[in-house]
Amino acid sequence: MEVLQFLLMPFLASLILTGIHAYLGVHVVERGVIFVDLALAQIAALGATVAILMGMDPHGRSSYWISLGFTFLGAGIFSVLRMRRVRIPQEAIIGIAYAVASAAAILAMSKATGETEHLKDMLVGNILAVSAPEVGRTALLYGAIGLFHYFFRKKFLLISIDPRAAEAQGISIRFWDFLFYASFGFVVTSSVAIAGVLLVFCYLIVPSVGAMLFADRIGRRLAIGWTMGTLVSALGVYLSVFLDLPTGATIVCTFGGVLALMFLAHYFVFRRRRAEEAQPGYSRVVLEGDGVNDQEPKHSTQIT
Repeated sequence: MEVLQFLLMPFLASLILTGIHAYLGVHVVERGVIFVDLALAQIAALGATVAILMGMDPHGRSSYWISLGFTFLGAGIFSVLRMRRVRIPQEAIIGIAYAVASAAAILAMSKATGETEHLKDMLVGNILAVSAPEVGRTALLYGAIGLFHYFFRKKFLLISIDPRAAEAQGISIRFWDFLFYASFGFVVTSSVAIAGVLLVFCYLIVPSVGAMLFADRIGRRLAIGWTMGTLVSALGVYLSVFLDLPTGATIVCTFGGVLALMFLAHYFVFRRRRAEEAQPGYSRVVLEGDGVNDQEPKHSTQIT
């Protein structure tokens, strides 16, 4: 019973992270900016490190706002650099930003010798140490961001899936990109403080990638991603306590193992289907007037 009470707050925190990051991961994967989360998370960590060098409390509000300010700066840069006609891919700029922010954080760490444990937590996380008030504040913040994205979901999804169509409709790509990355920055800054850079990246990317194996529609992908994130979080937290392992790293490895199983399941299921269709005498029954033809549907993301 005591173990369950001890694991309650970390599990609730992981559910909150799953809820918002699985949704944002759909946008990130569709945009093809896979490492934007790592870059913004590292920029947030750099901001927190600078705050520590300035003598601020690493858990105080001043440190949080400085970290958020750094994240907004990165969000502004990424939104401006997204151009339709550009020789340098946006993902390359994001990778450079991540590398520079990481190097700058390492340099800052060398001067902040008294806070090395806190700086380590920003990288690998310590989700077991999360408190009930922190979980409550994070839930309120992510709920507000979720409502913001829900109200403007059509614009965000259209820009992520088909930016040319969005531009043709007169939507300001840069403005809405900035709003997307800025709201993303709020999430990342809080998430890194709870779970660390690596675990936040997994919550963002792995559920979305796993869902893409089995669904095209956004709604179904979200349902699969949320289910996967919830089950993996519960299993990872339990294994970390049962095996006495670091929680963040255990959840990351659990995500990797479950994703590998999903790849295998996808391979064998669709391999069997292709084998059945290749057999002599196989035919696909088509009902007249149902709007279905004999061709294999092309893979495409559908907005619901």
